[in-house]
Amino acid sequence: MTLRHLKIFLALYDHQFNTSKTAEYLHMTQPAVSIAIKELERYYGTLLFDRINHRLKITQAGLQLKEYASHMLSLFDEMEKNMKNWDASGILCIGSSITIGCQFLPDYVKTFSSIYPNVKIKALVSSSDQLEQKILNNELDLALIEGVVHSPDLIAIDYMKDHLTVISSANGPFIKGQQITIEEFKKQEILLREHGSGTRETIDNVIEAAGFSIEPSWEAMSTTALINAVINGLGISILPYRMIIDPVEKGLVIPITVKGLEFKRKFQMIYHKNKILTSSIKAFIELCKYYETTDSQSSHVDLY
Repeated sequence: MTLRHLKIFLALYDHQFNTSKTAEYLHMTQPAVSIAIKELERYYGTLLFDRINHRLKITQAGLQLKEYASHMLSLFDEMEKNMKNWDASGILCIGSSITIGCQFLPDYVKTFSSIYPNVKIKALVSSSDQLEQKILNNELDLALIEGVVHSPDLIAIDYMKDHLTVISSANGPFIKGQQITIEEFKKQEILLREHGSGTRETIDNVIEAAGFSIEPSWEAMSTTALINAVINGLGISILPYRMIIDPVEKGLVIPITVKGLEFKRKFQMIYHKNKILTSSIKAFIELCKYYETTDSQSSHVDLY
């Protein structure tokens, strides 16, 4: 049994047990894929797949092997990445949700790079649910999100408090700081971030806890698009406070509140529970934890 066997097995699992698609993906022949699976079964002395009507159906033993193989190959890929980049002091793959990516990640990366210039940072800004999946697939070392963590295989560290603000057009029916009732709130055209974003999940959780639901008239991945829609009087939105400071100060939108609703949350850093935290990952975590409360140039840990 070799790593090659496990890679073929996982590829077959990922391609819904279709040997033709698996062979095409791996640039192999279909018989070679079938032989590798049979060799695995002989090695372990158990069937990994039932063959029914010329179709493969994974067995309980196969499902167990899938868990072990995923973990082993994840560790192997991590070893390969770290060892091959050892002389360059490593590559740090960081993910960030859109709000954090717009407001904080550039400063985090700039400060970290000034302290550790030999560590190359690759960054991805995406939705919280996609970042979770990439952490689980070992495509990212660490991710900064504003949503709820869903997988038990992820470790989450709270590192910053945040809140969302309801905003309306400055030319709309409300005045700055006005408190409206839930009934008034439900009558408005509501513009929200897309499903899968941390901001949307926070809103949905608060609304659900209050015992009602809303159907947004607009959904967008772009906070800027929502702000511009509010400015043009298309409805109200609920967005991170830090993202609406500028349009509020310019008088383009106004903050209002809804009686009985508070949209509070915490930013989190997440990584896989089996992740080996390198010195560079630990240093980046420490920088983010203390970035707003200490001098960023001195709040770091030694890599070596």
